[in-house]
Amino acid sequence: MKNAMFLILFTFFFSCQQKEKQKENKTNSVIPDTIVVKKERAENKQIDDTIFMNFKDDNNLNTAEGLLDSVHPRVFVKFKNESLGTLEAKIILATNNGNIRFNQIIFPDNSSDGPFGKDLKMQLTQKGNHVIVIGHSQMADNPYWGNFKVELKNKKQ
Repeated sequence: MKNAMFLILFTFFFSCQQKEKQKENKTNSVIPDTIVVKKERAENKQIDDTIFMNFKDDNNLNTAEGLLDSVHPRVFVKFKNESLGTLEAKIILATNNGNIRFNQIIFPDNSSDGPFGKDLKMQLTQKGNHVIVIGHSQMADNPYWGNFKVELKNKKQ
């Protein structure tokens, strides 16, 4: 029993030293003369059920592609409002007859407003992080499942 314990401890310490040597070899390797930098295009993407609107185009317009399905029946669009003004938002579908709308907007003070339609135009009176909830209307049949595009534009006063 005592020999088995020593064998296990010896194996453990020996394996740890091998990992440290491998790390040293990797850090001492030769760095190539040319480094290829892959430039990604800045775009807003849906991650699980949330779209983070972090990137604007030249016209101060946030756009993103989204997906509603049975796993994610609601999509949350999060954006930061840095200036007071008018928010104009649109949901664009490949076909015009989808049961999809802006269900709610949640303001930085956790108050909310809604529901709206596929177009939203309202005065933003608070600075900070806002959340827009997109989903199908609970009052109508045939919920929309599929891809959509959302556009947000904040016009300063």
